[in-house]
Amino acid sequence: MMKLPEKIEQQVEEFAKEKKMTPDKKKKLHEEVMTAYKMMLYSPEEAIGIIAAQSLSEPATQMTMRTYHFAGTAGIQVTLGLPRILEIFDAKKEPETPAMTIYIDKKHQTEPKVTHIAEMIKEVKLKDVVTTSIMDVINMVVKFRLNDEKIKRLEIDIKKVSSKIKIKNIEIGVQGKDLVVTSKKENINIHKLRYKILESHVSGIKNISQVIIQKDEFDEWVIHTLGSNLKKVCEIEGVDGTRTTTNNIFEIKEVFGIEAARNAIIKEAMHTIEEQGLGVDIRYVMLLADIMTFNEKIMGIGRYGIAGHKHSIIARASFEETKKHLIDAAVKGLKDDLSGSVENIIMNKVAPMGTGSFTLIGSLPKVPSEIKKEYEKIEKEMTKRREEVEAERLKVLEEQKQAEKVAEEPKAELLTEEPKTEKQKEEKAAKKTEKKAKVGEKTKKEPKTRIAKKKPATEKAKKSASSETKKKKK
Repeated sequence: MMKLPEKIEQQVEEFAKEKKMTPDKKKKLHEEVMTAYKMMLYSPEEAIGIIAAQSLSEPATQMTMRTYHFAGTAGIQVTLGLPRILEIFDAKKEPETPAMTIYIDKKHQTEPKVTHIAEMIKEVKLKDVVTTSIMDVINMVVKFRLNDEKIKRLEIDIKKVSSKIKIKNIEIGVQGKDLVVTSKKENINIHKLRYKILESHVSGIKNISQVIIQKDEFDEWVIHTLGSNLKKVCEIEGVDGTRTTTNNIFEIKEVFGIEAARNAIIKEAMHTIEEQGLGVDIRYVMLLADIMTFNEKIMGIGRYGIAGHKHSIIARASFEETKKHLIDAAVKGLKDDLSGSVENIIMNKVAPMGTGSFTLIGSLPKVPSEIKKEYEKIEKEMTKRREEVEAERLKVLEEQKQAEKVAEEPKAELLTEEPKTEKQKEEKAAKKTEKKAKVGEKTKKEPKTRIAKKKPATEKAKKSASSETKKKKK
């Protein structure tokens, strides 16, 4: 008998205790959960990969091409929609807009403490703590006036600033409130040097350019950042490392391991799909996340990831770089077992899915001699009967052919029939002469009509001639 998984069983028990159910009601609830669980199971050898691919790809066609989510009041733009889905499933090492959600432990759940942690996290460049800068072009010196309040609040040691500014061929010194930078080279663009020094990293965590503090739905202080560096953030005092997350899956894998990366893929993908108002069963995303992380690496679904690492040569060649895979297999003398669905479909064979996955194997029992003889006798009778039926069929076909020949002969005779008796011959000759006489009469009549038509023209000519002779006589 099928049993529910331990976790589901435990949840049913807890729900029954909470609602104080009677044994009958509890039994009914268990049955309903069992029927729902059975409905969720897939059939043996069902092509779940194809179903998962269709279920994820179809909603992706309805996603917007460019969507941003504004985190917090300051409006940190985080990429969502189709570009984010492609980032997740193609396993891009750096997201377009890296972001973090930093949770604070209970001891530091006050606004001043959270603000201090946020200031420790945010990257501080020299330009953030400088009020004014003066350039001495003749001596090649740049002086920076520092803001004392900001330096004290951010706990920056001015003496250590020189070691953090990593620019070649310069000398850095401190004169009271000023940071003095002198160039060792004479031929140098002092404006470029000033810009480089101002953009130098002084304190905080690199690449975290923006920080927002706000309360979540549980009335808990949370820090949202633009930029990500999970390892260093988790080292800061007051940060709850067990809940702090980033949208950079590779950072999660480095800090927390491959299982955490798998969960991050599922969470990020589901959040992106649901944010677009689309419904996809989480099991399809879980299946894809398992395939992407099964070998302790994060692999994309492209030719350099899952599709390019398939066991079958034909399956690899069917996706991209066909020539490369086929030539490589031919040179190395590789074989394809045709164990998957894609390669069997290409080779016009039964794909090993559904009923095509099974072969019937069994030993048949020995047939007794009496039954065997009887079966042979029946088989002989059947073959004899088949031969008789075939002979009758051929006989009927032959008769039909002969009947068709007989029916065609009178028609041929009628077409080529000639007059046999003398009377018939005489009648035929008379008819011919009559026809010739009629034709001759027609030809005789035709010239007369022509002459008759020409007569009026000759009469006119005569009249005109007589009138001319009269004029001459006069």
